Amino acid sequence: MAVNNVPLKDFRNIGIIAHIDAGKTTTTEGILYRTGINHKIGEVRGDGDGATTDWMAQEKERGITITSAAVTCFWKGRKINIIDTPGHIDFTAEVERSLRVLDGAVVVFDGKMGVEAQTETVWRQANKYGVPRICFVNKINQIGGDFYKSLDTIHGRLSKHALPIHLPIGFEKEINGVVDLVDMKSYTYGDYTDHEMVQGEIPADMLDKAKNARSLLVEAAVEADDELFERFLDKGEESITVEELKVALRKRVLAGDFYLVTGGDGRGVMVEKVLDLVADYLPSPLDVDAIWGTNPKTGEPVDRKPNEAEPMSALAFKIATDPFVGKLIFIRVYSGKLMSGSYVMNTATGEKERVGRIVRMHADKREEIDSISAGDIAAVVGLKNTFTGHTLADVAHPITLEAITFPEPPVSIAVEPKTKADQEKMGIALQRLAEEDPTFRIHTDEETNQTIMSGMGELHLDILVDRMKREFNVEANIGEPQVAFRETIRGTSKAQGKHAKQSGGRGQYGDVWIRFEPTESGEGFEWGDEIKGGTVPQEYRSAVEKGVRDTLAGGVMAGYPMIGVKATLYDGTYHDVDSSELAFNLAGIISVREGIPKANPVLLEPVMRVEVTTPEEFMGDVIGDLNSRRGRIEAMEDLQGGAKLIKAFVPLASMFGYTNDIRSMSQGRAASTMELANYEEVPPNVAQEIIEKRKK
Repeated sequence: MAVNNVPLKDFRNIGIIAHIDAGKTTTTEGILYRTGINHKIGEVRGDGDGATTDWMAQEKERGITITSAAVTCFWKGRKINIIDTPGHIDFTAEVERSLRVLDGAVVVFDGKMGVEAQTETVWRQANKYGVPRICFVNKINQIGGDFYKSLDTIHGRLSKHALPIHLPIGFEKEINGVVDLVDMKSYTYGDYTDHEMVQGEIPADMLDKAKNARSLLVEAAVEADDELFERFLDKGEESITVEELKVALRKRVLAGDFYLVTGGDGRGVMVEKVLDLVADYLPSPLDVDAIWGTNPKTGEPVDRKPNEAEPMSALAFKIATDPFVGKLIFIRVYSGKLMSGSYVMNTATGEKERVGRIVRMHADKREEIDSISAGDIAAVVGLKNTFTGHTLADVAHPITLEAITFPEPPVSIAVEPKTKADQEKMGIALQRLAEEDPTFRIHTDEETNQTIMSGMGELHLDILVDRMKREFNVEANIGEPQVAFRETIRGTSKAQGKHAKQSGGRGQYGDVWIRFEPTESGEGFEWGDEIKGGTVPQEYRSAVEKGVRDTLAGGVMAGYPMIGVKATLYDGTYHDVDSSELAFNLAGIISVREGIPKANPVLLEPVMRVEVTTPEEFMGDVIGDLNSRRGRIEAMEDLQGGAKLIKAFVPLASMFGYTNDIRSMSQGRAASTMELANYEEVPPNVAQEIIEKRKK
């Protein structure tokens, strides 16, 4: 089918999301093979060609997905844009930005493990963006794989509103197909590598089980339609046709709080059933509500419908550096049509930019196209100052769509070039990597003059350093990981900041009174202005604010940025001749140094939500070790196969090298994930040590 002939109702923009190692990339490979894009299935691990969507050298070596890759394929008249996302917690931003622009998702579960730690995280992210999804329990044909136990974990940890639409025939290695509960037929295969499944009758020993499961499915489906519901109550399940059941199930799935579940092997012919579910039940761009944004000129809310006739609007959700074409900007077009060679307005910067070329991405391969219309996803070449979260809009009809928010990176390392030749190259490399990754930050430490890289975890920073070496040929020395501590205040204080100098000619005079108090949210910085009359003229107030803001950014206790502070300017005096912006800026700085020590300042540290999966015999060692790291055990749960799940909150400062430590204490059989939970107050004795270390 020609690419441009697919109507919008037959588009599907989907993400494949899951915990690390559940089989997302393998499932994507299976989809590409079954839809004729690939002639064989790439191996995620091993010495083969590697998976199509894991195209970076680091991904092939480590067997994990790092960047979300976009691919397009066709199935039974539907055009499917797929984004294969990472499962590792350090790359959670990749999942976040992908879900922001997708209409639906396939959640993959490891059938031997059921719901795992990161599954819960990606499920929460999908809930946040209201993304309808279907569930695929992978690996159920392997030893230890169990569809029904995995379904129980979905009910226990994610949602009770997840019902099977297929039941597996057989168990573990004996699995050879499924019972489809919609048409009540069996679909079997001789080998999972077969090219098609054979339709037949339901095995006699599964008939009762299938009938019970279908009744639950029909009961859930008819809730979507009053007329069907009444007919179901009056005349029973038999009165609902297969077509009516499919329409009702689709309505339930699109509502975003009901999930269809299937199971199989991501490499095998069962993937065709997953594709059928994507085609039949996940939303097209037309099923999604009009997107709302604001008019950047007036601030008024405006909407855009998924229609070619509407003014063009698109969201940039990912930046990638391509060795052949330079900067690629992945966009989702929400309305109108974007033509190559046209001019667009970047409403985040207010600049007009020219679209050079538009390319349809197939992982790291490209196909050039002339235009991209509402509902579609592609990459654009030639935009100079467009970054993640920026809106591109019709110049005559600007709109700013809601940007994507990312967490602050909690881990930092110092990095310095090995040679003089590496110095200049390192600056360019770091800038490029920071453009691609919104959770990667770089700054220069003013005291030591070192370049500091900040990221979401040790693996994240490790891979960025590796990319710097491979892609930009920069050799660098790396320091020990550092924690991104913060400072805040628990009390309130008032302080005078007075800067007065007379030295013969014109002097300097600035005098302010400022009240410092904690913000309600405990985050960020808030500025208040309660000046009545002209005690501090308007033109000097922004200089005071800048002095306060800049000083708080450098910290007061130990030099860490201060958050959760509200500073209110409420009084002051000025001099007709001697006052200046500089004098009031210095007055603002003095007020912080005077006032913050009196407002009960405290040190904050990032605390991680840690989840450890371990065989029962190592549970005592794992818990003892977490306690020794100042951890708080929150819960313990039983998992499939006799494993235990331990949930805890542990300060990040105690968690460096934990992955290796837990492997050695469990003979390599325990695994852990961690993500930033919040910032908490550091105990006074530990805080004192940190402050003294900083002073040295």
